[in-house]
Amino acid sequence: MSLVNVNAIEPSTGTDITLGASGDTLTVPSGATLDISASTLTPPATMPASSGVNLTALNATNLGSGTVAIARGGTGAATFAAAGLTNTPAFNAYLSATQTLTADTSTKVAFDTEWFDTDGCYDKDTNYRFLPTTAGKYLISASVQCYGAGGTSSVERMYLQIKKNGSAWARTSFDIRNTGYYEGIPTLTNIMDFNGSSDYAEVWVEAHVSSGSPTIDDSWQGTHQNHFFACLLIGV
Repeated sequence: MSLVNVNAIEPSTGTDITLGASGDTLTVPSGATLDISASTLTPPATMPASSGVNLTALNATNLGSGTVAIARGGTGAATFAAAGLTNTPAFNAYLSATQTLTADTSTKVAFDTEWFDTDGCYDKDTNYRFLPTTAGKYLISASVQCYGAGGTSSVERMYLQIKKNGSAWARTSFDIRNTGYYEGIPTLTNIMDFNGSSDYAEVWVEAHVSSGSPTIDDSWQGTHQNHFFACLLIGV
């Protein structure tokens, strides 16, 4: 091996310098520092893959293939959505009009209006059910406000259920038959597994009042107190 000792290399003509020939390898010895902090580095059109390389800044639009870490945009996908890193399908629905119930009879709540429905998985027109097309665990919640009849009847008992495929999955209730309230607003939240094809969820309610027929009020002072929502959980 020949050794050349110089302090600077400059071109004899022009501004280009070529080190080595095609196929050669230029090696910076261990312990040496290659300082290009004050220079402009023009990389080749294609960068070879190398394990252990730490890129602190990367313009993802210039990445043609391969993967980047989640912190840089996902694993092997151009967007977080493509990498499955969004909480969808998701929806939020509410009741737009007063629904009259039959006392002491379990009735499906007709949440007929949507604030949003990312994948069209909630049926607001016919069955009032959530049938997600992606398998996984979902956070699911419902709240229903019941009134007594005619402003004089009291709500004495109320049962709120989220049913899965027609069977009870989660349930909450209150029982105040000795005193009675004019209204009640139970809320139920749980986590439910869906298979992404046939599993669905609905909200059912049953109320006992001192007289007449109970109702579910659509709103009070412009607020929607009856709602049904769900979203996919990721990372579980």
